[in-house]
Amino acid sequence: MKDLFRNVYYKNHKKLFIIPIVILIIALILLTVQAVTTGDIIQKDVSLKGGITATIYTQEEFPNLEQDLNNAFPENDLIVRTIKQFGSDTNIGVSVEISDVEQDELKDTLEQLMGLELTSEIYSVEIVGSSLGENFYKQMIVAIILAFVFMAIVVFITFRMWIPSVTVVFAAFADLTITMAILNLASIRLSTAGIAALLLLIGYSIDTNILLTTRVLKNREGTILEGIKSSMKTGLTMSLTTIIASSVAFFVSTSLVLKQMFLIIIIGLLIDILITYGMNAGVLIWFAKKKRGLE
Repeated sequence: MKDLFRNVYYKNHKKLFIIPIVILIIALILLTVQAVTTGDIIQKDVSLKGGITATIYTQEEFPNLEQDLNNAFPENDLIVRTIKQFGSDTNIGVSVEISDVEQDELKDTLEQLMGLELTSEIYSVEIVGSSLGENFYKQMIVAIILAFVFMAIVVFITFRMWIPSVTVVFAAFADLTITMAILNLASIRLSTAGIAALLLLIGYSIDTNILLTTRVLKNREGTILEGIKSSMKTGLTMSLTTIIASSVAFFVSTSLVLKQMFLIIIIGLLIDILITYGMNAGVLIWFAKKKRGLE
């Protein structure tokens, strides 16, 4: 096992970052195509682009509701989700997200299609104005950019070496980019809570990559391989415990907002493991060997 670890991480370190780089390139292409075709690099839900989220609490099933609503509002973007009770297939409600429609018009249409009287006991509505959603989206983009800028400054001050510093920041960028591409492929519309989860991913990525970089470059008593092993023990333990906890929370929660947050964290941490111990580890081994004058 030790020899296998040495062969993979020490002798073939230059090959480690090929797969992450290829995945990142594919992700960038997918995001570019998304931006060209839709005008946004991600699919946004009503909390970011404006619209109505209506929730109807009922155990009845309405398999044709989405198609009926599409027929009633052919020019509107909409999503219909069934809310199920945890641990069973029992329906506890239906969630409808739709843009560019009046609240009363939507309620009347739902009552006709579902055959229910939508009273306040079983019906709730959340409305987000298009300008408010768009402004929030722009502010979050600015927040992400500022996070990367200040993160890059702190990392460079910490290590005072260009290659490791750039690699740490680039790893966080790759983690964020690939996660967003996967969300688009899965047709997951990003919400305000989803953007908060993406910001959390930046923190997780920086944490694991700084740990790896510190153990490899600043541990002068041990070997490069020992630094990799030490960082993996700590970093993988943190990541896997968070993935397990988030997975449990994802299946337990009935809130669609919380489910999206936990799902993004799970996807992002899995990608972070690949980026950190693939691409970043390979670059750091090359840099450390060069710095120490090793072959």
